[in-house]
Amino acid sequence: MTRHLPYPIASTSLLALWLLLNQSFSLGQILLGMAVALVGGWSLTLLKLTKPRPRRLRVIARLTAEVVADIIRSNVAVARIVLGLGRKQRTPGFVDIPLELRDPYGLAMLACIITSTPGTLWVDFNETSGILTIHVLDLVEESEWIRTIKARYEARLLEIFE
Repeated sequence: MTRHLPYPIASTSLLALWLLLNQSFSLGQILLGMAVALVGGWSLTLLKLTKPRPRRLRVIARLTAEVVADIIRSNVAVARIVLGLGRKQRTPGFVDIPLELRDPYGLAMLACIITSTPGTLWVDFNETSGILTIHVLDLVEESEWIRTIKARYEARLLEIFE
């Protein structure tokens, strides 16, 4: 089974996405979507991905709750900036953060967390030095951002993936 369908969840997701994007459940679209899903699954084998090994479900739940709360808080903060409420002087900037996290799945999760939080953006990660560069819409204190990323997100991702 795994030879024909090496990544069943990814293939099933591709098929579902195909059908949703085409807004049709006709036999032709289902067959075409299945072909796309099979080719997509087979192409993932070329990447030679290691299997993710997430651990500690309670840490995952706590991290998820914190990320959702941070996204809500950031949405409010960015809305205030866009609407011109609060202080007028905004200072966007870049922050370099030294990371201990090296697991590719952990780094991917961190990238998703940072980029999905309004007002922040993952810019670069230097694999050799472990320095993550992010852009912040309203940079007040760089050390606060470093502490937040390392203590809130990186520490939990290290527990989950390392």
